[in-house]
Amino acid sequence: HFLLGSMTCGDNILLPAKIGGKDLSSVSKISEELAEQLGVTHCLKKYPYQISGGEQQRINIIRALSLQPKILLCDEPTGNLDSENSEIVVGLLRKLAFEYGSTLVAVTHDQNIAKHFENQIFMKDGLIMK
Repeated sequence: HFLLGSMTCGDNILLPAKIGGKDLSSVSKISEELAEQLGVTHCLKKYPYQISGGEQQRINIIRALSLQPKILLCDEPTGNLDSENSEIVVGLLRKLAFEYGSTLVAVTHDQNIAKHFENQIFMKDGLIMK
């Protein structure tokens, strides 16, 4: 999940904002709200090796969403999550993409996740299917 092992999860989330010179207090507030929604508030002061793969994935999603991007590319955003957390993450991604005016592109093999998106492109053997 490309989290830096020498930094807490909270610091990992804020790293892009620090690099980009963003207002850390507003990004921190957004991050805390997202952590609450995704059920990982308890992970913010922990290091990545101290939390599960699913928790790491949700921390990474928070990092991606905290800067309110115009485009969000998600490769298997629910790959390490159970079905309940998968539903929460997909709902949150869709909601926030709408609120932020972002374009959300999600790649998944999971038909239960794909059904949540209006526009779908299917591929088979590297070819786009109609």
